[in-house]
Amino acid sequence: MVEPLVEIDASRPFEGAPDALTAQLEAGKVIVFHGRPFALGEFEKRFVERPFSDGKSKNVSIRGDAAELRGAAGTPEELAALQAMLVRYKGFATELIARYFPAYAGVASLAGTSYRPFDVDVRKLSWRRDDTRLHVDAFPSNPIGGKRILRVFTNINATGQPRIWRVGEPFEAMASRFLPKVPAYSGLKASLLSALGITKARRSEYDHIMLHLHDLLKSDERYQQDAPQATVAFEPGTVWVTFSDLVLHAAMGGRYMLEQTAYLPHQKQADVAKSPQAILGRLVGHAVV
Repeated sequence: MVEPLVEIDASRPFEGAPDALTAQLEAGKVIVFHGRPFALGEFEKRFVERPFSDGKSKNVSIRGDAAELRGAAGTPEELAALQAMLVRYKGFATELIARYFPAYAGVASLAGTSYRPFDVDVRKLSWRRDDTRLHVDAFPSNPIGGKRILRVFTNINATGQPRIWRVGEPFEAMASRFLPKVPAYSGLKASLLSALGITKARRSEYDHIMLHLHDLLKSDERYQQDAPQATVAFEPGTVWVTFSDLVLHAAMGGRYMLEQTAYLPHQKQADVAKSPQAILGRLVGHAVV
């Protein structure tokens, strides 16, 4: 039986030990915070009434120190307000990480911040692009090697619609099942992909394995149906945090969400042995980074 959630009443002073909460996160739990919503200003409420997207991508985001706004559409005033909301959410996520996972403060580097106004895409996409299938996050063009993918999500839906996820079995159980199907890593191929600009950096063995696990999971129809899993609902106002490279997840429904991605060097975890890098290393018999 999959029991993926650890729930925290964030409306009260936190009395637990941060180290214990960090241990739960690193063990593959989804940490859910109730009573700590990301409040929208009066002008910002329009952003949960209709999508402010240019229609070319499924998400609107800011990137880099300049917080360049991408994928948005609206009046200049609306675009400025949307950008400011995402910058504010980035600060919200930073403060939440520092408060509840202090070991990561100043260590985790924040990447993109996104506004996700659309419902889960249930069209007949290719299985590789279908995020309604259980998967672990891995980036084909953006190798991360020794980093972890930490994500902070918030449901800002104004009509009561929850964000629905399926959450799968522990990473090590999944990896033990699928690793024999992963082809051998080629450093030469990785260098060629980088030289041709297909990847932003040289793909490591870890990146190679994670990409294949991502694809093997999504392409296995029987696994998607029969693997141990739980369906969970994140109600409006809920904030949840997880390592999306460790937790098998699938988005099944819900619109209007904010998300912050952060990268954490896996050596900076409280317990490095719980990282997917270390788990895969144990399973293949040599260091995987």
